[in-house]
Amino acid sequence: MKLLFRFYQWVIAGPILLILTILTAIVTIVMSTLFGSHFWGYYPAHIWSRCVCVLWGVRVEVRGRENIDAKTSYVFVANHQGAFDIWAIYGYLNHDFKWLMKKELEKIFLVGYACKRAGHIMVDDSSIAGIRTTIQESEEKLKGGMSLVIFPEGSRTFDGKMIPFKRGAFMLAAEYKLPVVPITIDGAFRAMPRTTYNVTPGRIIVTIHPPIYPGEKGFNTKKLMAECRDEIQKALPPEDRDPENQSPAR
Repeated sequence: MKLLFRFYQWVIAGPILLILTILTAIVTIVMSTLFGSHFWGYYPAHIWSRCVCVLWGVRVEVRGRENIDAKTSYVFVANHQGAFDIWAIYGYLNHDFKWLMKKELEKIFLVGYACKRAGHIMVDDSSIAGIRTTIQESEEKLKGGMSLVIFPEGSRTFDGKMIPFKRGAFMLAAEYKLPVVPITIDGAFRAMPRTTYNVTPGRIIVTIHPPIYPGEKGFNTKKLMAECRDEIQKALPPEDRDPENQSPAR
């Protein structure tokens, strides 16, 4: 059965996905250029992501969707288990947003340029000037009422457990006093960890936690980061939690 799925993955689903990816990138580039990226920067990739999950036999279950409002801007922060994190959130969060993504992804043929035309923010942390530019672009998106999705770990885990968070996402939320929504992704590591391109069909559970709102004085960035990390880990199975990096009980 496993060999049969590998044949399906590489001989049937793979070419279909390649064609869908190229078409999605072209539609995004052309339509975002002509009509703006608010609609066309989101929905083509939203549909594409759902197709990816269906093609690979990965079911996505979303819990806690009632915790967010479609008309409210948020900073979403999620754990990063594998490539399917992107497809699960893009396809099933059902909330228009922009990604804060690594600048090196800009080099991917067609896809990188499509991401730029869609209005996603490329993170350049190679210099102080690059970081300043990234922050300015993020601020402009947030001023316009858009939401951001960020993986505060910065990269995918190697063993399924969460790695330390970076402060950037939380500093942005503190600057603009925006509600922060922790998201737990459970199952993406088993579907496809970063050490392989082979997919294992199964289920991914995306848990949307209640927003964390700033107080009268805004956020304490360090406390906010610890609170989000704790919330995300609570919805993970015990074997996928990282007890060494959990903050003390509140």
